[in-house]
Amino acid sequence: MSKKNGKSLWKEFTEFAIKGNAMALAVGTIIGGAFSTITKSLTNDLIMPVVNIFLGGADFSDIKIALPRMPWVEPTYETIVNEAGEEVVQVVENYLTVGNFISAVINFFILALVVFAIVKGINALSELGKKKEEEAPAAPPAPPAPSAEEVLLTEIRDLLKNK
Repeated sequence: MSKKNGKSLWKEFTEFAIKGNAMALAVGTIIGGAFSTITKSLTNDLIMPVVNIFLGGADFSDIKIALPRMPWVEPTYETIVNEAGEEVVQVVENYLTVGNFISAVINFFILALVVFAIVKGINALSELGKKKEEEAPAAPPAPPAPSAEEVLLTEIRDLLKNK
């Protein structure tokens, strides 16, 4: 291991990994991945069926645009079994799956909206905490130090008491 300023690379890495920011980033990434699954389900299972009602019941994910085959490219064939149980050979087509892209965009906006709401909530709580700190009564100021005259008068008083 190479040493840099007396620290090993491993020690530097462990110091970085244990810092609060690195751990918070790791936790946020894991939670974000799980939340992404929830937003996909929200979009695909709840929002898109409602949208499909207005699209005439079409499956939104099946919206595709067929791309033309170039004449100099040899077509690719696949064998499928149709509803009657017969094997049919057909040309494999290329598609732009527009429906999947639109679903991904909707997922992104839902996720961005939720993250925005979370950040706004955290910022509001932070501001509330700052306001409470500002509104808290300040400690009374310490009495000013006695002036030279006051010190002298106190000494004279104490001397007169002792006599």
